[in-house]
Amino acid sequence: MILSDLLGRDVLDGTGAKVGKVTDARFVLDGLPASEASLAQARLYGFLVNPRFHRASYLGYERRGLTAPWPIGRLERWWSRGTFLVLWEDVAGIGDDGVRLRPGYTRRSPVLP
Repeated sequence: MILSDLLGRDVLDGTGAKVGKVTDARFVLDGLPASEASLAQARLYGFLVNPRFHRASYLGYERRGLTAPWPIGRLERWWSRGTFLVLWEDVAGIGDDGVRLRPGYTRRSPVLP
């Protein structure tokens, strides 16, 4: 499965209730590159879930303290309200019905440091 197959999919909680849709993914880089010509290994950290799905990019406004130009930042924060991060370990499975979360999953802040 590739990431574009997951974008827009329903996200279901442990009871099967829809909590939103996958809008983006977060990755982390593990370790150092093997050489200057290569990249560090990327690992899926989690998914961003938005209860009011839209395909617009965050335009970098998910970073803490980024505010200028303020009209765009304010609009993006309003548009993305309610969005949360679900870590990969909270995903119970991915099927035809969408992404299923484990019971007791944690909604984390989508804001980057």
